[in-house]
Amino acid sequence: LRYEFSTETVPREYIVRYAGYHGNEARACLLSGALAGLPCAWRAVRRDNPAAQHPSDFDLLRLAFNCTPALTAEATRRLLASDAVRSVTPQRRVTRTLHGFGLADEDVELPRWHSRRSFSHAPIVSGGLGAGVRPAPTQITSALQADVLWSVGFSGRGVRVSVFDTGLAAGHGHFKRGRVKERSNWTNEKTLDDGLGHGTFVAGVIASYRDCLGFAPDADLYIFRVFTNAQVSYTSWFLDAFNYAMLRRIHVINLSIGGPDFLDRPFVDKVWELTSNGVVLVSAIGNDGPLYGTLNNPADQMDVVGVGGIDFDDRVARFSSRGMTTWELPDGYGRLKPDIVTYGAGVRGSGLRETCRALSGTSVASPVVAGAVALLYSAVLHRGPVINPASIKQALLASARRLPDANMFEQGHGKLDLLRAYQLLRAYKPQASLSPSYIDFTDCPYMWPYCSQPMYFTGLPVVVNVTILNGMSVAGRIRGEPLWIDGQNGRLLTVSATHSELLWPWSGWLALQLGVAEAGADFDGVAEGWLNFTVETVGAGVGEETSTELSLPVRVRIAPRPPRSRRLLWDQFHSLRYPSGYFPRDNLRVKLDPLDWHGDHPHTNFRDLYGRLRSAGYFVEVAGRPLTCYNASNYGALLLVDTEEEFFPEEVAKLGRDVAAGLSVLVLADWYNTSVMRRVRFFDENTRQWWVPDTGGANVPALNDLLGQFGVALGDRVLDGEFRLGDRLVAFSSGCDIAKFPEDGRVLTAALADEGHQLMQAGGAKSRLEVRAPVLGFAHAGSQPVRPGTGRIAVLGDSNCADSAHQLADCYWLVAAMLHFATAARLPAFADGFQTWKSAGVPSSPLPMRMEGSRLRLHSRVLLPSAPDQIDAASPRRRHRPLPACPTPSPCRRVAAEAAEDLKRPAFRAASLALLPEDRVPLPPDRLSAESLESATRNRQQTAAAPIDRAFRLFALSCTLLAAAGLLAFAASRCRRRLSRRARPGLAPGALVRSASAGIDQPLLFSGAARAGLQKGSGIF
Repeated sequence: LRYEFSTETVPREYIVRYAGYHGNEARACLLSGALAGLPCAWRAVRRDNPAAQHPSDFDLLRLAFNCTPALTAEATRRLLASDAVRSVTPQRRVTRTLHGFGLADEDVELPRWHSRRSFSHAPIVSGGLGAGVRPAPTQITSALQADVLWSVGFSGRGVRVSVFDTGLAAGHGHFKRGRVKERSNWTNEKTLDDGLGHGTFVAGVIASYRDCLGFAPDADLYIFRVFTNAQVSYTSWFLDAFNYAMLRRIHVINLSIGGPDFLDRPFVDKVWELTSNGVVLVSAIGNDGPLYGTLNNPADQMDVVGVGGIDFDDRVARFSSRGMTTWELPDGYGRLKPDIVTYGAGVRGSGLRETCRALSGTSVASPVVAGAVALLYSAVLHRGPVINPASIKQALLASARRLPDANMFEQGHGKLDLLRAYQLLRAYKPQASLSPSYIDFTDCPYMWPYCSQPMYFTGLPVVVNVTILNGMSVAGRIRGEPLWIDGQNGRLLTVSATHSELLWPWSGWLALQLGVAEAGADFDGVAEGWLNFTVETVGAGVGEETSTELSLPVRVRIAPRPPRSRRLLWDQFHSLRYPSGYFPRDNLRVKLDPLDWHGDHPHTNFRDLYGRLRSAGYFVEVAGRPLTCYNASNYGALLLVDTEEEFFPEEVAKLGRDVAAGLSVLVLADWYNTSVMRRVRFFDENTRQWWVPDTGGANVPALNDLLGQFGVALGDRVLDGEFRLGDRLVAFSSGCDIAKFPEDGRVLTAALADEGHQLMQAGGAKSRLEVRAPVLGFAHAGSQPVRPGTGRIAVLGDSNCADSAHQLADCYWLVAAMLHFATAARLPAFADGFQTWKSAGVPSSPLPMRMEGSRLRLHSRVLLPSAPDQIDAASPRRRHRPLPACPTPSPCRRVAAEAAEDLKRPAFRAASLALLPEDRVPLPPDRLSAESLESATRNRQQTAAAPIDRAFRLFALSCTLLAAAGLLAFAASRCRRRLSRRARPGLAPGALVRSASAGIDQPLLFSGAARAGLQKGSGIF
């Protein structure tokens, strides 16, 4: 089974967003006034859906075929000139493909949910994914103990839940009569029914009341059909549906969809509007695991509950996307996501034919959490606005159970614990909290990657991004500036903090930069401290509380400064990705994942390479600014890996000086060929639109500008195959050749397939053309003879073997060998047979030129938006932006711990919610206390046996009772006979004896001696 998700912009269609909500006539007047006299036809597309009769904050504008690019730009300019218009963005078409998801597979198929980018996966069948793991329980609700809350009267009643998916058939037997309050269609198909089954399954996990049970069977369901039977949707459909959900005052929305395009501003802004209006949005984190940096939007937003998946052995599912978020790259560092994980492998839910089916994916885990939230919401509805998107999320995160062997970018805060979340919500007091609630670089594996490398003097500051959740009000702010309190050895740290000016909606960020002061240059140990600040409400709050004092405890490991040869500088600034430009895949053979969107960071898709480098004793620092901002004398080598960005002229000049002073350079490049770039452009048959790459797998012309001063240049051949180094095989996937190298440099010439030639053949012919080309080189930089102290250059024309995405075979050992040459000037043994460039006799060839018409300048932070395609040698500054200033963080105000006795010292790994201990939550007297929860849980466990087991126990119990009754009757009979014989001389009044003949009770008179014997305990009893 494969699950694919793709997105394209629709030509000539634009979403015009307004600053407010307007009726149809008012919006028509706004458009007419702005576009009057435009010399091409246009019209506002009529939207036939339930929201059409209500005011809206956007229009869908369609331009005619005669609207040239210049006229389109003019229309956009006129619209944006109006104060009433907020933005103009292209309409987006989203296509979801679930291969193998059909009615015939009701009981066996387990689809995965993938991002808007596509992966190809092997089939998931009932015997595959679940092999070797504990079998799934019959009911997912039992696994999370939802029946404990049912037993005390909570079942989702009064909570309005909407499912945005493929619809639901009328009268489906798994839902209580009257619980499906409304079904609405937002597509261009004239049906409300689910023709695929995914929407039915999701709705069933949330609210089914029989067979395969959902969590909130009495919740009010609102079904939003936003995907067609062909699995197509548009941004405008979602915007209308979201507006209607707010009109219906929905409490909880489940979105089992997502993609990497966090720059789709109309969609992202509408999600913010939803949550600011009190809607709890639960969304799948994505099925692009086990790769890191593959989080999907909107689950990666701070105000959304992002859900990952685990199996029933409480292990993070392989398919579940991993963090970090990549919004913040390259300048900063990603946030903690997913928020929480729950069961998403082999979960049973409703099928189209009113049977049960088992599915897997984070699109399954998402409705598990959405259903749990609906159930929790129904238990605390009486608390009013105190229960909001922030407080729900705070309770889920604070109550989650941490998994022992997973890091925070795999599991978030841990596994959903429904009963603990209920306890927290019942006692919840409006407050602000932090995610994560502490920073501890010694806490492995949870705090990976922070725990994977110590800090040291002169090392680049380590950035930690913390999410602030504000349950007191939809808008808040940090009062004053954060205060740093030194703990043990805290004086050895340099600390600076920046934060959101406005915490909205319900959330914001705090970025902490940690470094080591000069006093810690030779220190080896742990330093501690904590950051103290206050969050306050802006405007009306949800309760009496208007501020929360927060403390973020910090513990870091400090080591002595490593030698220069062991320190590596990873260039992150020159990595570009989707969104927002079309940056194509590095491996052209991977057809189903056309875009480069993983971030190319040591902690995302180069995570495995980073681990190998650390194991080899290297220290890796990530440079998110231009190369002019770093002291190169601290580093043994600069790593340029799969770079797409241009270089500032100042960077080129500085690198020349740095290499002359001993800095080495390691380059892992990728393909670049303008003909191939035109060949791999997107063409969508439905929208009739071409999407041309902004660069190749790497920006080879920019690399040549940088490396030309060292006599190195890369070519435009696109090569594929493998070659042998010693006894090892190296996979070379869509790499480039070396076109120029220092004469005394050593190069490997390999026989590889010309993949570019194959792609360019007409008629689909696939004849193989084999060429010999240099692809790996080692050289000393500078003039000959080599001056002592000069750096070295190591070049490989491909990065795929070091990239965890679509890797055929890793070459970490080769990268380590290249680094050993770069930092220790020792050629690896396998290079003994390499030819020098001079003796190799490689024919000269023209170097690749930049692609004419490239839109790279629109996404670049180096080029001016109006820059020409080619560099003007006479006036190169016309092409580049001004070089940005290097950041100088302002240190936090700080005091010693002794001077801050009035500030409570926070504990590491304490609960993230104030006054709520981690393991037990005291509750006021209420319908369900902690004790009654435990009692109900015991009762649940005692009554959770299978029906045949209960019948056997009842049978055994009845047999035992009958046997006991028989023994008692026999003993009583013998007793009476003996007493009867002893009591014949005189009978006391008032005693009863059963007459054996009559079978009735008759008076039995005991003698005084007999009574005395019984009173002493000497009788037959």
